[in-house]
Parts: sequence; structure tokens; C-alpha cells
Amino acid sequence: MRAIELFSGIGGMHFAAKECGLDTNIDVVLSVDINPVANKVYEHFFPSTNHKELNILSLKPEQINAYNPDILLMSPPCQPFTRNGLVKDVDDERAKPLLHIIENLIPYLQSLRYILVENVKGFECSVARNKLTTTLNQSGFTFREFLLSPKHFGICNSRLRYYLLAKAKPLSFNIAIQNEIVCDNTWDTKLCKSITKVSDVLCERGEDLEKYLIRDDLLLKYYKVLDVVTRNSTGSCCFTRSYGTYLRGTGSVFSSLDDQQVKQITNCENCDLESLKNLKLRFFTPAEIAKFMCIPITNFPVSDKKAYQLLGNSINVYVVSRLLCLLLS
Repeated sequence: MRAIELFSGIGGMHFAAKECGLDTNIDVVLSVDINPVANKVYEHFFPSTNHKELNILSLKPEQINAYNPDILLMSPPCQPFTRNGLVKDVDDERAKPLLHIIENLIPYLQSLRYILVENVKGFECSVARNKLTTTLNQSGFTFREFLLSPKHFGICNSRLRYYLLAKAKPLSFNIAIQNEIVCDNTWDTKLCKSITKVSDVLCERGEDLEKYLIRDDLLLKYYKVLDVVTRNSTGSCCFTRSYGTYLRGTGSVFSSLDDQQVKQITNCENCDLESLKNLKLRFFTPAEIAKFMCIPITNFPVSDKKAYQLLGNSINVYVVSRLLCLLLS
């Protein structure tokens, strides 16, 4: 199976293709992204892949057809559709590459049989989504849509995302009817058993964690809005690209104390700094966040700040691997 990975980022789709464990190997014959920092990381982990740093708007059907792809994998920019943004949809400049794929590539790809698209919740009610599904119908594809979180698969992290799977007819699906969004994983009995609680992601040995401690002034200002998790926590909040820079709504932070001790300190009406410092609150490291997202990475060839940004734009590898298994089954 020959796959092309567009908006490739740090290679989440590529990792998922390796993870799904099908009898048929998935060979990523081309990956494309315009972000030089993401490309540096991608090439670090997949040095043998034919990787191109270019604007997707420059791609022509004949260039893609030369690779005879069976599968198209893509995670387009989410900013035009995220609920925390301006929601400019197709009027956002960052949506243009996706529209180019929809209008100028998909209808003309001769060998294409499978498509997987990932984006944020909100994409399902966008004009871009309607354009995509219209093109799929006109090009002879049947499709299914999903709103899924890693929590559905037993993973201790919330990251609700939209997914679309498409197959060229006469290939078909054996779940749900078209135009209904699937919001659970009852179609899949295989759960992830390795990342079920926070202790499963911790990389505390042999690493300098002092630099990840939250500064005193930020502790006093934001402790009431922080999502604090401990070793035994079975959940954590979605990590965004601003993690490590901003505290409010960017992801959970870690305390080495137990749950009861954390509650005793944080439920206090007027916590003083010394009490808060006893929590030893810290940011998760990039390697730990990668584990939450089931990305098999232990180090990044870029700064922590850049790594957080790249991870915030990436996918959960396990979830996508299960969807790939469904798509290709």
C-alpha cells in the first residue's frame, strides 16, 4: 500500500501507519509540509522517506499520480475551524491548501482508493467539510465521519478530534450509515493498555526536571485554574501548541504528591506561596506529552518550546492507527 502524507508535521500519520500492524505494509512514498521546523523533526525520525518542503498549493495531479498512491493521509491546519479562534473557515488563508486538495487533486488521482483526514471538533460543521464530502461523492467515494478522543480507547488524555475515512467504491464500510457522525469506538474492541494512567508517561529518571517547575509568580496567579494531575490520575487535558508558555487551558500540569494532598492545598481559600511550592507543580516534558499521544519519541532535535508547538499540532497515533485498520479492513 503506497501512502502520501500531506501536512505531515512531525510524522504522526507515518507513526500510525507503522503502528496499525496490518498484514499489508503501508509505505509512505511521499510526505509534504511547509514548516521547516516540523520538517527537521520529521526527517530526524524518517530519514529515508521522500520528504518535500513545499507549499501544497504548488502540487499538481500529475505529480501525485506519478507515485501511484493507494492512500492519502492528511491533517490540515485546524486554525480556520477551531472554536477558540475566529472560525473564518474557507475564508482563512490557511484553508487554501485543503481547498486545493479538494478541488484540484482528489478528483484527478487515478490510483487513490483510501483517504484519512484529521482535524479539530468544529470541522464537521464547516463549509470546508461540505466541500470535501461533495467532492468525495462526486469522485465515487463512500465515507464515514467520527468524533473521537483517546479516552475512548483507554488512554488517559482528552483530545477530541474529527476524523473522516473514505473508500473508493465498490469498497465499503461495515459500520454506521453515511452522514451520521460516529462518537464512540464500539466498532473497535482493541483498547490501548500501555497509557492508562499518568504514571505510564512519566520520564523522571535521568532527566533534569527542575527546569519544568512552574515559576512562583505564575503559581500564585493561576493555581486556581490549573488542571493538576498526579501519578494515579486516569485523565489529563488536551495539550495545545501554547503549552509551556501559557498556563490557562493549554494542558494539565503534574504534581508528585498524591490526590488527597493536592486537594488539601489547592482547596484552601488563600493559598500562600510556600504551600503552593509544596505541590512541586511542573509542566510535562515534550517526551511525556509524546507518550500521552502515543508517539514513540524520547527526544526532539529542537527546543522544548518548538517541541510543544509541534506536539500541539500533532495527532494521537494510537487513535489514528485504529482508524487506519478500520479503513483498510
